[in-house]
Amino acid sequence: MQRNLFKMWAGALVSAGLLELPFPLAGPMPVWRSVFAWFGLVPLLWAILHEEGVERPGPLRRAFLLAYVCGVLWYMGNCYWVRDTMLRYGDMPALAPTLLLVGYSLVLGLYFGFFGWGIMLVRQATGSTRLALAAAPILWAALELAAARITSVPWDQLGYSQVDNALVNQLAPWTGVYGISFVLVAVNALLAGGLVLERGRSKWLFALCGAVLAVGGAAGIFAPAAKPAATATAVLIQPNLDVAGDNDWAGPGEWDSHIAQFKQLAGELCKTYIAGIPQTGAASGETGCSPSLAHPDLVAWPESPAPFVERDPRLQRALISIAQATQAPLVVGSIGVDYAVEDQAWHDYNSALIVGTDGARVGRYDKIHLVPFGEYIPFKNLLVFARKLTGRVSEFTRGDERKVFRLNGHRYGVFICYEAVFADEVRQFAQLGAEVLVNISDDGWYGDTSAPWQHLNMARMRAIENRRWILRDTNNGVTAVIDPEGQVRQSIPRHQTDVLPAAYGFRDDVTFYSAHGDVFAWACAILGLGIVGLSLRMSLRRILQNKVRS
Repeated sequence: MQRNLFKMWAGALVSAGLLELPFPLAGPMPVWRSVFAWFGLVPLLWAILHEEGVERPGPLRRAFLLAYVCGVLWYMGNCYWVRDTMLRYGDMPALAPTLLLVGYSLVLGLYFGFFGWGIMLVRQATGSTRLALAAAPILWAALELAAARITSVPWDQLGYSQVDNALVNQLAPWTGVYGISFVLVAVNALLAGGLVLERGRSKWLFALCGAVLAVGGAAGIFAPAAKPAATATAVLIQPNLDVAGDNDWAGPGEWDSHIAQFKQLAGELCKTYIAGIPQTGAASGETGCSPSLAHPDLVAWPESPAPFVERDPRLQRALISIAQATQAPLVVGSIGVDYAVEDQAWHDYNSALIVGTDGARVGRYDKIHLVPFGEYIPFKNLLVFARKLTGRVSEFTRGDERKVFRLNGHRYGVFICYEAVFADEVRQFAQLGAEVLVNISDDGWYGDTSAPWQHLNMARMRAIENRRWILRDTNNGVTAVIDPEGQVRQSIPRHQTDVLPAAYGFRDDVTFYSAHGDVFAWACAILGLGIVGLSLRMSLRRILQNKVRS
């Protein structure tokens, strides 16, 4: 008895470890590690649905705790960078960053816990392990949607592990990343069926089907992805500024020096870049030149700690000069400032300023999905202690409109940093007619952790879901151009002042996902709620019948 109980907890721990492997850990991830997602949940499912675990007292509580521990450990491993970031930039007491990571993991680990509780509830209500396994992918997709909508942290959902799998990614333009997660959990459930089902033909049938699908699905990493032709070039500037704000733009000549560098980088149309992201970490140098030798089609400056305030006359003059010199429109990360009549106060926005080829202001996109405790303090009237713990939190106001900008006859959608992880929000730019997407970001806050690479992979999935080119311009990396198949076509090294002449193209077709969003995930959520509700009703009826008999 005790030995099997130990094995159950070991199963939860093993799953936590296996599920870490198909995601970047400290740099670009070798493609082969994505295969662990196809069987990483098997030990946890075995631990929950093992015959002895079902028969021991308190199966629902134990199933919840097994999955919860797995989830907490997974979040602590996958998002360890939360501690590193807050330790370096949060102005927190010594132990606070560690406690923040633990608290973060304890909250988000609840989704894993509810997953374990849900499949055990189905098993208890129906008496069928097969039905419990069949419910697993539905419940998982539903809980991933809940993570995106309730706690707003859809970080590294399981489907992102297959961003390099050209076969499985064919689902994304229809179902979003949720459909890929669904398939992965379904295959894990089939493999687990070979371990937890009673002896018989069905046991081996589950195992065989699971094995065939796992091998076939994982083999998709070898499937060649299409390579859409590029027809335009953007100059993506990577200024590599210190995110702590130690760069002094106010000193004598500093502003002019930085702007001169901006102008010089904006004019670089030919240079050596990295072809994609090398899995070994070694750069494969190639020479990139603009298809249009006269001038680029776009110049971008990322979200960064540069003191670019839209109302600053110096910035306005500089942007006119750069736009006219390059004969290209500009997308510039900046701080937008507006006066609100409602509260008679000035408001700052984390913005992307759009400037035409003549230097005239085309428009501005204000970031809508701000980072809690990074760009604003939620419930700050209640969390009065938060300001003391996070001294460098910005006070930005949330934008309220997604916009598409017409530049040189084409429509561009721009989103900022953390917004890249919200699939249902990014797809709205394509729905509004954007032919190419621009993602400006400052991932310098993450340091040399896994987070910049995880962030890149989530942006890559946005390209796949919407079948759009994405120009990803960051302060200090990973600056890259991503094609509609999610492949990194060009990139430049991190942590250096550099520029990427990024070849890209335009598309105006609209995928099912771009048009309709999380329909598949919502269907899973509704079905999952129905399954849980019916299972609760069946369990309650069984309890009442037993009381009547006794």
